[in-house]
Amino acid sequence: MAALHPESVLLHGSGQGSPSPPPCEHYAGDAKKLHKALALQDQMGGAFDVTADLEDGAASGQEMATARQLAGILAEHRPTAWRVGCRVHPVDHPCFGSDVDTLLSARPAGLAYITIPKVSGLAQLERAIAAIDAAAERNGLGRTIPVQILTEDEGVIFELEKIAAHPRVQFIAFGQMDFTSSHRGAIPATAMKSPGQFDHPLMRRAKLEISAACHAHSKIPTHNPTTDYGSATQAHQDALRARNEFGFLRMWSIHPNQIPQILAAFAPTDSEVEDASRILLAAQAADWGPIADQGLLHDRASYRYFWDLLKRAQSSGGVIPEAARRAFF
Repeated sequence: MAALHPESVLLHGSGQGSPSPPPCEHYAGDAKKLHKALALQDQMGGAFDVTADLEDGAASGQEMATARQLAGILAEHRPTAWRVGCRVHPVDHPCFGSDVDTLLSARPAGLAYITIPKVSGLAQLERAIAAIDAAAERNGLGRTIPVQILTEDEGVIFELEKIAAHPRVQFIAFGQMDFTSSHRGAIPATAMKSPGQFDHPLMRRAKLEISAACHAHSKIPTHNPTTDYGSATQAHQDALRARNEFGFLRMWSIHPNQIPQILAAFAPTDSEVEDASRILLAAQAADWGPIADQGLLHDRASYRYFWDLLKRAQSSGGVIPEAARRAFF
């Protein structure tokens, strides 16, 4: 009898499933930065997503020209269509409709999501999705496009559960700077950087609500960027706190030097990979029944944790022991 694969036993499916999106999303708001980001994405084998920014990246009065330029860059032929996304203007902004139509008419091959900022609630989200679907049909796209929403004020917190449950939502991201500004001085500027961004009670609450809503509906919580873009370590430290204390699975980058820091923080450690490999191989040998490992009992509940860890290691390019690699990948 062939050994059973963990994907079919632990997740009630078959095969190896779809890979998780990269844990880093890099924003680029002008042509130069976008070309640079896409070149780096090629060099790193698609290890991170690239998001073109039509909102904050566009100079006032140049919104339509910026949209045409950046959408055109995303649509340029590339040897491999790595994942790209695009942040458009808010739904109630005059440029929202033209942003979406310009983007979809360019037909970027790797378009994986559209980011919708400043969503006020479920009703506005549904308006945005209806507009995206209409533009997709007009332009003959032939597929539905997942969306990412940005949580940027207190009001939307109360509708996060409904938003996370929407089938088209793949990511919910935290826009901490707009969130801070929306409180009219009630949150100090120190909360826009570490350690305040993790320690201020209103910031903690928002991040925990985003993470909990996402995990309840199998969506991906995306952490805000580190504003200190010149540091060689701060993005890594922030990503570790976001992952380990708040349950985020992904984080923005606003500077190329933050990308490897974020990827390293979200990747499992070598010792974690070794433990997961050993435990899963023993579990497979026991037909996925309970086992004892180093004095601890494990069963399918913990096997799911270790399988998820091993998949994250594989998708991030980590070194997986040969026996586990042959058995599972």
